[in-house]
Amino acid sequence: MKHVKKSVLLWYSAREMYALVTAVEQYPSFLPWCERADVIEQHANGVTARLQLHYAGLRHAFTTRNGHQVDSVVTMALVDGPFSELEGTWRFLPIGAGGTGGAGGAGGTSPAASACRVEFDLRYAFSSRALELVLSPVFDRVANTFVDSFVQRAEQVYGVR
Repeated sequence: MKHVKKSVLLWYSAREMYALVTAVEQYPSFLPWCERADVIEQHANGVTARLQLHYAGLRHAFTTRNGHQVDSVVTMALVDGPFSELEGTWRFLPIGAGGTGGAGGAGGTSPAASACRVEFDLRYAFSSRALELVLSPVFDRVANTFVDSFVQRAEQVYGVR
């Protein structure tokens, strides 16, 4: 099983970063490998989502059930796709006195009030050796650049801080 773990400190609030990660249907607009992203079903505490990847001439889709703890955690668990296992967690940890930021409609007024640590932890294994040989180089790149893509998206949406 492969394991990707990333952590980054940002001048964006936990609320802002959580909002970007949970906006699944926006993924194709900023993730170059994501051809399509659909929320299949809404749940009380999350969604079931399907992503279609298109990278290096390969196309594959997978579905995850995503659990949401507002402004703090997003979990992902495999429903179907080319994996035997896929599980991941995003954590959004506020830094400073501002908590999750955005309180009072101000979106956090000082850098300390809107800083957070984003942690991404993903474990995955492909369902067959043949799929691993074909898809591993592609998905390894996707997994290892995922956090960077969301940092770039934060800069686009919220401005460079």
